[in-house]
Amino acid sequence: MTAQHSNIVAVVTGASRGAGKGIALALGAAGATVYVTGRSQQEGDAALPGTIYATAKEIDAPGGIGIPVVCDHASDAQVAALFERVGRESGRLDILVNNAAFIHDQLIQRGGFWEKSLDLVDILDVGLRSGYVASYYAAPLLIASGKGLIAFTSSYGASCYMHGPAYGAQKVGVDKFAKDMAVDLRAHNVAAVSLWMGPLRTERTLGVWEREPDKYAAFAPYAESPQFTGMLVDALYRDPRMMDKSGQVLVGAELALEYGIRDLDGKQPPSYREMLGGPTQAHPALVE
Repeated sequence: MTAQHSNIVAVVTGASRGAGKGIALALGAAGATVYVTGRSQQEGDAALPGTIYATAKEIDAPGGIGIPVVCDHASDAQVAALFERVGRESGRLDILVNNAAFIHDQLIQRGGFWEKSLDLVDILDVGLRSGYVASYYAAPLLIASGKGLIAFTSSYGASCYMHGPAYGAQKVGVDKFAKDMAVDLRAHNVAAVSLWMGPLRTERTLGVWEREPDKYAAFAPYAESPQFTGMLVDALYRDPRMMDKSGQVLVGAELALEYGIRDLDGKQPPSYREMLGGPTQAHPALVE
């Protein structure tokens, strides 16, 4: 299938692998020019497979346009340079997906937070703060385009206990970023949302299921493809009523039902609202 190229320009952070890669592939398949950011330049740079160049090449294969950009999202200067490049080369930005996050190998191990490495808290740097910085530099480009979307990737970990307090705080944090950035951006026709993803079939989770078949076994048959969230981002951006959803925290599986979107395998991923809790929306009060 050949992508029908559009004039949509997107940046997907942390797209060497996992959710970011899938989102970038889906946006590329929908015709967007996708800037793919991350640190992995060659296999072996990380414990898991994947590089920004491999992701960009996969976007190119069906006729899309993938542009790999080496960017450490812990560096504000590198993030600023990324968006300066986007503006210089493309002259616009339509979609920013804030997905980059530091995921420690001990994240899913059992035990109290004090029993694991202190480095797990670095997700509040690359994962939370990095999303703010990317949005800061992206906002002027999105505003200048006349219409834009900032999407944060989040999860049910913002509601229930999931992988410990650092992970949970990061997810709650990006949900709040979406709520508050939406207020500042509404007059400029730029939306901000946070999307709760379900369990994903990524390189990381597939490795876990291979080593520990019983871990999360109940979720495995219904796990979402990494592309699923990208399909939702594309549909949301193209929705004439996109701004009605700005500031909301959205369960991806529920948004898919609204838009009539199924996953790549034809399945309809379920919402885990009843099992794991649902998002809390912003109170309408504005204190400036």
